[in-house]
Amino acid sequence: MKALDRIPKIWKQAYGLICLWYFINFTLSALVEWNFVNPAAYVLWNALFLYEALCVYIVLIFLWSHWLSDFKIVVQVIGHAFGLVFFFLTMGTLSYFFTDYMDGLIYFDHWKEYMLGLLSWDALRFHDQYIITVGVYYVIRYFQGLQKQEQEKSELTIRNREMQISLLKSQINPHFLFNTLNSISTLVHSSKEQARKLITQLSDVFRYALDAHSEQMVGLSKEIEFLENYVRIQQVRFDDRLRFERDIDPTCLNIQVPPMILQPLVENSIKYGIGPKPEGGTISLTVRRSGSIIFFEVKDNGLGTGANKVMDGSSSGIGMANTDMRLKSHFGSQSKLRVRANENGYVVSFYIQDKDYTITSKLSAKELTTYE
Repeated sequence: MKALDRIPKIWKQAYGLICLWYFINFTLSALVEWNFVNPAAYVLWNALFLYEALCVYIVLIFLWSHWLSDFKIVVQVIGHAFGLVFFFLTMGTLSYFFTDYMDGLIYFDHWKEYMLGLLSWDALRFHDQYIITVGVYYVIRYFQGLQKQEQEKSELTIRNREMQISLLKSQINPHFLFNTLNSISTLVHSSKEQARKLITQLSDVFRYALDAHSEQMVGLSKEIEFLENYVRIQQVRFDDRLRFERDIDPTCLNIQVPPMILQPLVENSIKYGIGPKPEGGTISLTVRRSGSIIFFEVKDNGLGTGANKVMDGSSSGIGMANTDMRLKSHFGSQSKLRVRANENGYVVSFYIQDKDYTITSKLSAKELTTYE
């Protein structure tokens, strides 16, 4: 019973409907033959036995089709051709057994003559039974595939939402807030105007982070504006030790990107590259276009390979891991984070395709090699 409970309901329903259809078919055929051709009782019994055999075969055909479905189409076609012949031979032999054999025609020539007789019109009856069962199997598998795709899309949407929430917790974290509040507290005594400006920038950062969860994509210009507010807040803390440069292609400002996609890259540069370095350093953001491809790069001249923690795009923290996952989720696996490091700093880059770009253009092999 436990094995039956594991069978999906749709397969049980399909089996029941097929068996019901053939029950009606066999019953009508047997009654017609009994009434108009041969009014013997064994006609009804023969129909019942053949029907029972067919119900068993339907299960076997489902299992055979399921096993073949793991192979290529050519193998499946050959497998079903073999199955069709085997089904005809066995069901035809059963039909022979319940008719001619029981009447004393027991020799091979009798069986051969009976089977050759079935190859006319009666053969279609057996072929239809096999083909219809196989057809039902593939129809169910097709709709199950569609249902699975929709389920995977729904699960991906839920995971993306959970990832966004995790992103908010990790990127706008208590340490950043506490450090900013300490900076504001210090500025209140020395420069109230600068303190008010910092509070405004902090509120803008949090407002963008919260609004990001209601927008799947944002314009790059908004993303860069948010990033600049974030960097200005950090510059208050690090003073002249943190410098920020940007080189943005104006034609890229209207493209749509996932919100807060650049901030983890800059945060890691500050945290592991520039922050621990006594003299500080510079973080450079580059965004440029080559046809429909948009290239992003965050570069710093911090500690590089001498940092205590290495940024590898997957294990350096929730923020970087989420960024890598979100890029691949939105733009495909080719848009993953790429990290290059040496003693002079880190370079973290990725590229995406602008689907709204009207002119078909591809990067040259040399450019793609550079990005890789």
